[in-house]
Amino acid sequence: MVAGPVITVAAVVFRDRDGRMLTVRKNGTTKFMLPGGKLEPGESAAEAAVREVVEELGVRLGVEDLALLGEFEADAANEPGHLVRSTVFTWAGEVTPDAAAEIAELRWATLAEITEGAEFAPLTREYVVPALEPA
Repeated sequence: MVAGPVITVAAVVFRDRDGRMLTVRKNGTTKFMLPGGKLEPGESAAEAAVREVVEELGVRLGVEDLALLGEFEADAANEPGHLVRSTVFTWAGEVTPDAAAEIAELRWATLAEITEGAEFAPLTREYVVPALEPA
């Protein structure tokens, strides 16, 4: 891991009926990651996750709908020399997302595709997927 400035974010894992995970690629970037983003001043991680999901996907959630998966730290996918520290939540319902705000592309991917794919963010690939898989 790179020792550098830390970007603090919150993200949400969405799964479909086939177990695939929703990933997003933001404008001007190459890596797919979880929907979510940076916390605003005074905002909790859950509040940031809910706000970002509405902005990026047009999906409305309540803070009470989120379940904490964990807090993870990894090399930032699209900011070389930075670390990303993410509070990751899961949501159990089905969603029909639309790419909005800074989202260039949506992709539903299997956990195996994410684990094996260099086009996915290190945090998602190395920490979130293993946390989702049964021991």
